[in-house]
Amino acid sequence: MNFEGLDPGLGDYAPGLHGSLEPGLDSSLDPALLQGVELDPDALAVPVPESVHLLEGMYSELHSVAAEVGIPVTATHFDLQEELLWMGNHRGHASSFFGPTMGRYSSFQVHLTDDIRHIQSMDTGVLFLTKSNLKCLTRGGLIMFDYPMEEGADMHSLLLTDNNTLIMGGLQNYVAEVDLNTVQETQKFTVEVPGVAIMRQSNRFFFCGHTSGKVSLRDMRTFKMEHEFDAFSGSLSDFDVHGNLLAACGFSSRGLNGLSCDRFLMVYDLRMMRAVTPLQVHVDPLFLRFIPTYTSRLAIISQTGQCQFCEPTGLASLADIFHVNTVGQLLMSFDVSSSKQALAFGDSGGGVHLWSSAPEVSYNDYSRETELALTCLVDSLPHLDWNNELVPLSLLPMPLTNTEPLLSDWPSNLVAPSPRYHLAHHPVDPEILRTMKTVGFIGYAPNPRTRPRNQVPYKIKEVELEYDSYNQVPESPIGRDEEPHLYMVPKKFRKVTIKYSKLGLEDFDFKHYNRTLFAGLEPHIPNAYCNCMIQVLYFLEPIRCLVQNHLCQKEFCLACELGFLFHMLDLSRGDPCQASNFLRAFRTIPEASALGLILADSDEQTGKARLGRLIQSWNRFILTQLHQETQEQEGPQAYRGASSSSLGSSGESVIGRLFGCEVENSSLCRCGKETVRSSLTLLFTMHYPEQSSADKVQEYEFTEILKNSICLEQSTQAWCENCEKYQPTVQTRNIRCLPDVLVINCEVNSVKEAEFWKAQAEVSSSHFNISQSIYTTLFFAKEENMDELCNVEGLTFDTRAEDLRHVWIPLSLKMCISKTHGLEVCCWPEGEELSAAEEAEGAAVYDLVVTVPHILDARTGGNLVAHIKVGETYHQRKEGVTHQQWYLFNDFLIEPIDKTEAAQFDVSWKVPAIIYYAKRNYHSRYDLRIKNPIEASVLLTEASLARKQRKSHATFIPLMVSEMPQAGDLVGLDAEFVTLNQEEAELRSDGTKSTIKPSQMSVARITCVRGQGPNEGVPFIDDYISTQEQVVDYLTQYSGIKPGDLDAKISSKHLTTLKSTYLKLRFLIDTGVRFVGHGLQKDFRVINLLVLKDQVIDTVYLFHMPRKRMISLRFLAWYFLELNIQGETHDSIEDARTALQLYRKYLDLSRGGQDEFRKVLKGLYEKGRKLDWKVPDADTGDGQGSPKGTRPQLLQLILESVQITFTKVVAFH
Repeated sequence: MNFEGLDPGLGDYAPGLHGSLEPGLDSSLDPALLQGVELDPDALAVPVPESVHLLEGMYSELHSVAAEVGIPVTATHFDLQEELLWMGNHRGHASSFFGPTMGRYSSFQVHLTDDIRHIQSMDTGVLFLTKSNLKCLTRGGLIMFDYPMEEGADMHSLLLTDNNTLIMGGLQNYVAEVDLNTVQETQKFTVEVPGVAIMRQSNRFFFCGHTSGKVSLRDMRTFKMEHEFDAFSGSLSDFDVHGNLLAACGFSSRGLNGLSCDRFLMVYDLRMMRAVTPLQVHVDPLFLRFIPTYTSRLAIISQTGQCQFCEPTGLASLADIFHVNTVGQLLMSFDVSSSKQALAFGDSGGGVHLWSSAPEVSYNDYSRETELALTCLVDSLPHLDWNNELVPLSLLPMPLTNTEPLLSDWPSNLVAPSPRYHLAHHPVDPEILRTMKTVGFIGYAPNPRTRPRNQVPYKIKEVELEYDSYNQVPESPIGRDEEPHLYMVPKKFRKVTIKYSKLGLEDFDFKHYNRTLFAGLEPHIPNAYCNCMIQVLYFLEPIRCLVQNHLCQKEFCLACELGFLFHMLDLSRGDPCQASNFLRAFRTIPEASALGLILADSDEQTGKARLGRLIQSWNRFILTQLHQETQEQEGPQAYRGASSSSLGSSGESVIGRLFGCEVENSSLCRCGKETVRSSLTLLFTMHYPEQSSADKVQEYEFTEILKNSICLEQSTQAWCENCEKYQPTVQTRNIRCLPDVLVINCEVNSVKEAEFWKAQAEVSSSHFNISQSIYTTLFFAKEENMDELCNVEGLTFDTRAEDLRHVWIPLSLKMCISKTHGLEVCCWPEGEELSAAEEAEGAAVYDLVVTVPHILDARTGGNLVAHIKVGETYHQRKEGVTHQQWYLFNDFLIEPIDKTEAAQFDVSWKVPAIIYYAKRNYHSRYDLRIKNPIEASVLLTEASLARKQRKSHATFIPLMVSEMPQAGDLVGLDAEFVTLNQEEAELRSDGTKSTIKPSQMSVARITCVRGQGPNEGVPFIDDYISTQEQVVDYLTQYSGIKPGDLDAKISSKHLTTLKSTYLKLRFLIDTGVRFVGHGLQKDFRVINLLVLKDQVIDTVYLFHMPRKRMISLRFLAWYFLELNIQGETHDSIEDARTALQLYRKYLDLSRGGQDEFRKVLKGLYEKGRKLDWKVPDADTGDGQGSPKGTRPQLLQLILESVQITFTKVVAFH
């Protein structure tokens, strides 16, 4: 609607009440009385304001345009990146309109004949879907790709599942998935009910609306149907999803009268998967959308242009009806902007109507700037002001008065094209000239097929790779002399890999890479690129204590998982650990996925990930996540009375105290309005000054750049409440306090920033003189161990000395905040302390404690390492000595280094990513005591996650209070696993297999049985572990786990979370029990537990002779116990009890002495070789063996034991 000429009071009413009035007419006049009467518009003019004030949340027509008169608009779409409104019509033509004024931006033909059915904008272009074609074009109309459908396809809708993938549905019986990078169909999902006309997406399901009137809910990974709503008996018109609600409108069958529009909207609760009370509306609904501004409002649109707003769970009111003035046309399309401020309607007459809740409408919350066409520049002479004495006279065109050469007349040899870039004319093939027939001045000849069509053989020198693409793996980099950076990476910085053998990791020599007592981390787990940062957090003593004191109810809590991992790092004596459980929880955090921190396996293996940027984003994410998780007030404990730590449950976060810095952000508009906001920041990002390549390199101190990055001042566009629009503002940041640990993201992500860092290091090194002591050290190192010092091919003694010059960052710096000068940062001698006066002024000395560089190695794709200054407390715990030392942490490679090497960054292969500075003696301000938060209550009875478990018989009896384990008690343990990712291996030319990446296993069942007492052998833990990750192989033959056992909806087992069962095992380990089992080393590895050797009794080693094969549990049980176990599948209760019985047998046999036991083992191996280690059948009668009991008999004994114990438990309660 045009607001000019309207009474200002009309803005207070719904447009539906005055939408048909013409400007200047009295609303009390009957329009029929005015037919044939000519009115003088000037005589009726009334002075009114230029604009109409709109109530917040009330929609009115802002603008209307006619795209193509008479051609229906079949699709409308608000651009998600720019302030553009797109429309597509019945004849395949598309147009876009810019801003609220709807100025035409672009217009082009998408398809010659078919109508445009769906429009979807992306970051790089816009997708247009027609009946049999998907086309992507730039916003200016250039074709990016054209993807034709299969013959007979009738597509109606598409849905972007992520940035690179979309799915398309239509009237056929399948939904196609297309990869936008390769423009190829990757999968085809068959649908049970054909006719997918509408598709929506939530964080849990894909929603498909069918022409039959049904809405199906489908799994986001497999596209299998999880649930179905039979919404309408006739057909579905539209539906939308918001939060836990699904609303749909459609048509119902009316017998012989056909279909009629149903005025009842069907509303479904997605939590309970059932319908709630239908919503009756007063219009015939054709479209509907949720518009969640203040509430979850629904906008219901009829084909005749009526629009009604109502709550999905409330009652519709006639006062909420508006009318779109379509001048008798029918509405054909509808869309809502992402900001919910604008609505767009397309009608059958080619009109597009824009409605808005405010005159200054914005389609998106944060739109990028639209690239507009340049105005036509007219070549004309500038106007000269003769009265201005400062006008240069050179603006006047003057004739050339002499014959002297001008400076701009270059010699001919300089202006001629260079042969290097000149493409010489390729001669025409003689066969073409021989067969050519000339018509006029054009020659025609058949193609001799001597070369590909439209191609000329010539070579162009490849453009040098950008800095960010150094981590791309070349085709064959080995032996190329023109790529010297491939050989600059020293061995200890290169990516380390594990060599797998038949025994897995048992014969891999980790001690070769780590001769310290600190624990490394294994790199083969998905997303293990963050191993270096996990080590950084571990060697910050307050964080190590904080997370080990933390315990909460959340299933996937990164603070809890870090605490479990740090406990393993504390116990380890140089053996590497895995961060598998931490990374498993990390993959479930939605924020991590949204930030792009979850890498695909292909990106990790091929080195396509930009690790420098990635680890800096991970650094910001983990600090924020730990800050939130450790400051949340915990409710009732999840583990029956476990007392929460004061660190984890207090309102103040240790992360905030350690890293937090209160900053004051000031925003000054050019109108003079200043806005000041305070916030807490956990890290700072480096900002580098702009420098032209032609300028001489200007020297900057690192402290100067750091100060300017902390107290940042920049100009940007921001919203001004005084001006009520976006204005250029100057934003200034100042800090009010100094953090205990200063975290810096270096942001060296491009060639420009790398060149700046390199230039500053070179300028700094020109003032740096290597001291005589360093020369002496290098000299003796050369004499004694030159191979170890110069372990890189092509490096000499002089090269190593030169490497010491790549230092720009100081090892220590002083910071203080003064009232007159603000923040002051300067370099500080490493061993010098502050004076009493400086300490009184609030000054502090910061020492460099962490640097994390990105290693650029094109052969391996690059990797991340960490230089960490390990403090005295860690050396005291591990080695019993008190000193500080710098170490290099490269996954499981750990090596002491010199402090100077930690500050060296040769950006040709070693790029700085993250730097940590810590206040001196900052530990004294924190409580560094660790109190184990895991208590005995974790072993008590807990509810199962499975809905059907209560209907089945219990397979275990929980421990009673009188049965709580003590140090030294025996516990039988067995675990079963499923496969998440299959093993990756290659076949060598000699036929042997080499494992590249082992299969990724996940624990599926854990069983613990009592090892002593009257109920010995009765299980007290038999937990099936629920998993959210896709299982590729249940290994049923070996694990006994069947599909559905781990699904809470259909499982009849006692289903728990991994964290719940992990806490039970951790309590048993901390108590000091001794675990008895068969092959426990692998079990504990997959569960991600570190158990001391004196707490493990493994029957696989008890009955083993040196340099002989390992013997299976089944054969040992048959030979020593005369039991026939593991007949069809494995059962963990049976295996755990059998291991206990074998240990008892071992004790009996050992009483006769070592010689007697050795004879028994020899007999065991002789029997095994005769039988080829296969257990004979029990009913063969060949005298090979006669087991005392079979599996059914054993199960009967178990049930009797369980019943007796259960009776005791009932009597006890």
